[in-house]
Amino acid sequence: MIQSIPLESKFFLPFDRSIAAYRLPEKFTYPFEYEPHPLCLLASEELQLHLQNQNEWDHNFGLEAGKEGAVIGKMFGVLVVRTAQHKVGYLAAFSGKLAGGYHHAKFVPPVFDSLTEGSFLNKGMTELTRINQEIKALEGQLCTDENRMRLALLLNLRKTNSIALQGKLFDHYHFLNQAGEEKSLRDIFLNTTNNNPPAGAGECAAPKLLQHAFQHDMTPIAMAEFWWGLSPKSDFWKHGHFYPACREKCAPILSHMLEAIELDEKPE
Repeated sequence: MIQSIPLESKFFLPFDRSIAAYRLPEKFTYPFEYEPHPLCLLASEELQLHLQNQNEWDHNFGLEAGKEGAVIGKMFGVLVVRTAQHKVGYLAAFSGKLAGGYHHAKFVPPVFDSLTEGSFLNKGMTELTRINQEIKALEGQLCTDENRMRLALLLNLRKTNSIALQGKLFDHYHFLNQAGEEKSLRDIFLNTTNNNPPAGAGECAAPKLLQHAFQHDMTPIAMAEFWWGLSPKSDFWKHGHFYPACREKCAPILSHMLEAIELDEKPE
């Protein structure tokens, strides 16, 4: 049986300039502490130029005075890859959502899209909103035992619904490694401290990039992540600076996804 070569992904980005003078790394990036490889710097430079000049979507990174909307800086990632056709280029991703959505030109899609019309998440969030509205209305009318009992029931219902909805969301996340082995988010976090994934696990840039690469038979070569925009007051990220993958959400996931891939030495 002749094995077909996968079609090149529409999210594969060839470099704008020649990379003939660049030397490819012998090992993949240790994601939790690294100096960006020159090819990652080049890919990041091209991606940042796109962020500055694109007009497809509107997102307030806090870099333009007087721009409307809440200021939301964002972590972006680039993954240098080799395709099944032996072309070297890169993939790009953002953490979470960008401009209110998951799908934008040049960026790989999410591991799981929870925002499709009529999805269980949208329906579940609509029901939680309804419960919250009823709770708010009752909080000002606690003069009767009936209202107090009804409020207690609603508070418990909100909690159980929220936990169930989060659990159902986790069940829809499955991650590949280079060998094509798949693990669910729940299985990945099974033996961690809390045995449960933290909120937002699987939505960071690094898992998105690796998932798309493995789905399209690409070989990861090097990876880097940078912050773009102003940082929330509770955080320390600086515009344009590179950062390691987060350990809380990403370490267990990347441990599976990077299994059997030789990494740079972990710094002492």
